Amino acid sequence: VTLVASGGGDVQPGGSLRLSCAPSGGGSFFSIYPLAFFRQAPGKQRELVAHIHKDGRTYYEDSVKGRFNISRGNAENTIYLEMTSLKPEDTADYYCNINPPVPRYWGQGTQVTVSS
Repeated sequence: VTLVASGGGDVQPGGSLRLSCAPSGGGSFFSIYPLAFFRQAPGKQRELVAHIHKDGRTYYEDSVKGRFNISRGNAENTIYLEMTSLKPEDTADYYCNINPPVPRYWGQGTQVTVSS
């Protein structure tokens, strides 16, 4: 079982996208951990973007505060990342995992490209 991100695409600066994350093969155990979105830009290391605890507490990386919102879905183990006011520097492959991440849970990411 891995955590799979989806919903990426090409968008102009200032635009919005909504990413989703769900387990590839079901499983409810992920929900006890903080679930997170990470991103990796070309030539850079993967970094934490945001995470959400089971009780709703959230964390955001400084550069996305006020622009991104992470939330839990009605389905267990599903999370969303609402991204607004997108900037070219948000261009990256986005992934999800628990936090701290576990290597075997990395699933397919989704590409976000912000360009005019």
